[in-house]
Amino acid sequence: MSDDLRISIEGSGPKRTCALAGHLDTHTYQMADSALEPVLADPSVSLLVLDLSELDYISSAGLRTVFRARKTLGARGGKVVVANPQPQIRKVFDLVKAVPFSEIFSSMEEADAYLDAMQKRVLSGEDD
Repeated sequence: MSDDLRISIEGSGPKRTCALAGHLDTHTYQMADSALEPVLADPSVSLLVLDLSELDYISSAGLRTVFRARKTLGARGGKVVVANPQPQIRKVFDLVKAVPFSEIFSSMEEADAYLDAMQKRVLSGEDD
């Protein structure tokens, strides 16, 4: 028995933030895939931040949703980063190495600071 999944997508231009709350599992992953489909299909989107501060549970089906988003954006040079994972969600990512540790942040501020630094490196030519 799974809890509901609540999804909120915000942003415009190259960056979108998708907040997931509840359970991302066998019963709800299709809802997440459907919500992310227009974001992933938009060629102007190069960064997707998954805010998991209110995600209580993720199953292998939920992990496939994350993998799919990473693969889709990565194919065109984009990136998916995870922010605010609860300890149990972080543990799942650590166990399956779903998201590189350097792309998991404890807060939106930390994610924004990382992204700001990364973009500054690229602009300065340090990250070729």
